[in-house]
Amino acid sequence: MRAALWLLALFGVAVAAALFAGNNQGTVTLFWPPYRVDLSLNMVVLALALGFATLYAALRALAALLELPHEARRWRLQQKERAMHAALLDALTQLLAGRFLRSRKAAMAALEQEKALADARAPAPHGAQLRALAHMVAAETSHALQDRAHREAHLQQALDATASRHAQELREGAQMRAARWSLDDREADAALERLASLPQGAARRTLALRIRLKATRLARRTREALDTARLLGKHRAFSADAAQSIVRGLAIELINQAHDPSQLQAIWLSFEPSDRAMPELAIHAAQRLARLDGDAQQVRQWLQPVWQQMVDQPDALADQHALRLINALEAGLNDIDAAWLARIESAQQANPRDPRLQYLAGMACLQRQLWGKAQQLLAQAAPQLRDTPLRRSAWQHLAELAEQRGDAQAAAQAWKNAAQAL
Repeated sequence: MRAALWLLALFGVAVAAALFAGNNQGTVTLFWPPYRVDLSLNMVVLALALGFATLYAALRALAALLELPHEARRWRLQQKERAMHAALLDALTQLLAGRFLRSRKAAMAALEQEKALADARAPAPHGAQLRALAHMVAAETSHALQDRAHREAHLQQALDATASRHAQELREGAQMRAARWSLDDREADAALERLASLPQGAARRTLALRIRLKATRLARRTREALDTARLLGKHRAFSADAAQSIVRGLAIELINQAHDPSQLQAIWLSFEPSDRAMPELAIHAAQRLARLDGDAQQVRQWLQPVWQQMVDQPDALADQHALRLINALEAGLNDIDAAWLARIESAQQANPRDPRLQYLAGMACLQRQLWGKAQQLLAQAAPQLRDTPLRRSAWQHLAELAEQRGDAQAAAQAWKNAAQAL
């Protein structure tokens, strides 16, 4: 469309020129005493046009001639800039390929080209960011080569190059990477110091939180590690099951660090409700409290939600957790109150086919010296128990009851069954 318009315009100009010049009888007279020169108007117009075109072409040629040194300098700078970018790309490529010496050499070449541009008073617009990135590549390769001195030197130069606010994100990335290097060196405190120097927004990013989690676990700062794991779970950095497993493991580690009942009580209250609802966590805390000679009533209070879950939904609680619950309750039967005895009896009656509840009810009756009922419940539970320690314990108590009754044959058979349960 544009070509057709240009063609129509050209025809219009040609027609206008033909109309003007075809019947033009005008003349131009030049007086140069004692001469007189008469020229056709068409010739004068044509001569002026040719003269203007000749002068314009001459000026353009002169300008191009004078511009040649500047063009040559611009070309040289452009070649240096291309070489700088090519060296940096080569450094990154060699780093990914695991050729660390070549990568560091290419990074140093990029730095030399950037310095040459700066010395030529033609710095690249993004020279500071490029210089910082090249130093970080050199530092990364030095870390891989276990060259700590060069790594720290390049890191400091990278941080100096990112002092402006325009390179803030690159500076944060360098600090995170430095924290990761400290973590690789098993220097948890140094990694945490690096992370502490980050702005608040950067410190809450998933990458920074992952490094913080590993550093706090390495430094045995279980409380900080637990809080960090919760944040990562909220950010969906892990799957739901993985996040729960990490939180559970850290909470158990924190419980194990308690050295007295009051400290354990404070740790338990600091947990979130979702943490206290974990059966394995509640059972572990209760067993730890019992080992620390804590209040038995408090132990059973922590176990009550897990007990209620096992009674209401027997299949919802894993077998290993149910067995640990039975063991924890059995350990505190010597001072159990009437309310818990009623709970155990009602649970056994509601689930008469559950051998674990029969065993616990039998042990409770044995503790209360209800020999007949205890012998009946333990005799029903012993053959059905799948857990070896519980089955052995049931047969041992049946043997002792038989010896109390004077039934030597039943006692011998019970001791034999207990020995076979080993």
